[in-house]
Amino acid sequence: MKYTTISGLAQAGGVGVETVRYYQRRGLLGIPDRAGGTRHYEEADIRRLRFIRSAQSAGFTLEQIGELLALDAGEDRARARLLARERIAALDAQIAGLEAARKSLRRLARDCETHLTGPCPILTAFDQ
Repeated sequence: MKYTTISGLAQAGGVGVETVRYYQRRGLLGIPDRAGGTRHYEEADIRRLRFIRSAQSAGFTLEQIGELLALDAGEDRARARLLARERIAALDAQIAGLEAARKSLRRLARDCETHLTGPCPILTAFDQ
């Protein structure tokens, strides 16, 4: 079995050592016992760290990630599915907000181009 140090774990997970320690304080990653004065992390720790980072990239909060990590892979599909659906609904709301912002900015840019007198509609819109 191959072991690594905390810096090796951090590097394999694409994070800093302090991030690993933060995840440990939050209970998302375990803290192995010292062997010869150094903590040794296993491949399972690297997989877990990568899981945390991937779930964060999908927009899950650390609390939700903790819940996902606690689920039994074979028995808790319904809860995992519910968490995913909740995240999808939150993403849909964000997308709708971004699309509305894009529509407004397009309108302002068009107004700025067509109304050549008076203040710029883009600047006045943000000055309110």
